[in-house]
Parts: sequence; C-alpha cells; structure tokens
Amino acid sequence: MTGSSGQRNSGGAALSGLYVILDPSVCPARPLAEVLKASAEAGAKLFQYRSKQASMKAAYEEALPLSKIAHELDALFIVNDRCDLALAVEADGVHLGQGDLPLQYARKVMGLDKLIGISTHNPEQVQVATAGGPDYLGFGPIFTPGSKVDHDPVVGVEGLKAIRRLTALPIFAIGGIGLDHVEAVMQGGANGLAVISAILKAPDIGQVVRDFVARISATASPAS
Repeated sequence: MTGSSGQRNSGGAALSGLYVILDPSVCPARPLAEVLKASAEAGAKLFQYRSKQASMKAAYEEALPLSKIAHELDALFIVNDRCDLALAVEADGVHLGQGDLPLQYARKVMGLDKLIGISTHNPEQVQVATAGGPDYLGFGPIFTPGSKVDHDPVVGVEGLKAIRRLTALPIFAIGGIGLDHVEAVMQGGANGLAVISAILKAPDIGQVVRDFVARISATASPAS
C-alpha cells in the first residue's frame, strides 16, 4: 500500500475486511495463539495484539509467538500502542490511540515500511489523523463495547456515515460489533470491522470468523 509517508509493507493483504483484536483480558482462559490460528485458518488476515495491563516484558513474551504464527499463516500482525514492542516482535505495524506517541514521531521510530493505524472517535480526530497520513483509521465505538468499561461516547452507524466523507483512508469500525451488525456498518462506509468479544468469546471461533468473513464479503460498501 502506498501512503503519504512512502511505501508500506502490507504483506500483500488489503487493509479491509475482518480485523481480529487479540486482548488477553477479554477471555483469559483461552490462549491467544489458539484464537489466532483458528481465526487465520477460517479466513482472517489481519490481527492486532492489545494488552493494556501487561508489563513490557510480559507483553513481549506473549506477542512474539503470536507474531511468528501470524506470519507463518500469511496474516498481518499489528501491535497496539507500543512502537518499541512492535519493532521487537517484528510486527507489520502499530496501532496508536489518541494518547499515544504522535504519528510523526511514531513514523520515525517505525520506519517507512511499517503500517500505522490511528484510533479516532469524532470528526475532528478523523480530520487531524487523516492530515498526518497514517495507513488506516479505527473509528468508534459504533456500539457499546463488550471489552471496555471506560470508553468514548458511542457514535452509532450515523456517526460512521458522517465521518466517511472526511477521509479517503481505510476505516475499520470498532465497538460492540456482532454478526447482526455487519451489513449496516459496512454499508455505513467501513472498509472493515475490528472485532474483539464476538470472536474471543465465541464457542466456535472458526465458525464465527467464517460467518464474519462471508457477511463482510457479501456486503457492498460505498467506500470500496
């Protein structure tokens, strides 16, 4: 993918579709490696490791094997928040929150060949982020998140539609998204869906991932 900051290493995969977020706090009894393998084998090609509580050492020890598994399965692997961790585990990029390292400095740390995504929650943040030239945006929460208690105000599908015209960047909608929401959210302008609880807590991860992938593929997005 070519962005304003140079040639990105997209691993041959488009920044669209299902984006699985691997958060150990959501379902502690389920190994993240198991989730990643089942999801990748079912068609997911984009993963993010997110651990807000772990120490750097613990996060490294958890993320390193996940990065290796993802690459063995030809999937992209992104690390949440931490540029240093992303580089240490040879991830494909980093995903930044509003309180993380500013984009221009993250790009200096990560280099031109890594992906950088930014979380946004309102029109102003979308415009500021777009001007900086990241590779994609996360936007939400669309619905009430199942994995966060302290979250930004819910924006709904109408909020997604309102910001779609503000950016040409790929947008991953996030926040409480289940299978029943796929059509409405994709038609609202999302290029893809970032999903956490609906996958990590699913009795059959492979089946729910296949269902997400099929519904996303079947839904024509105005942004695509």
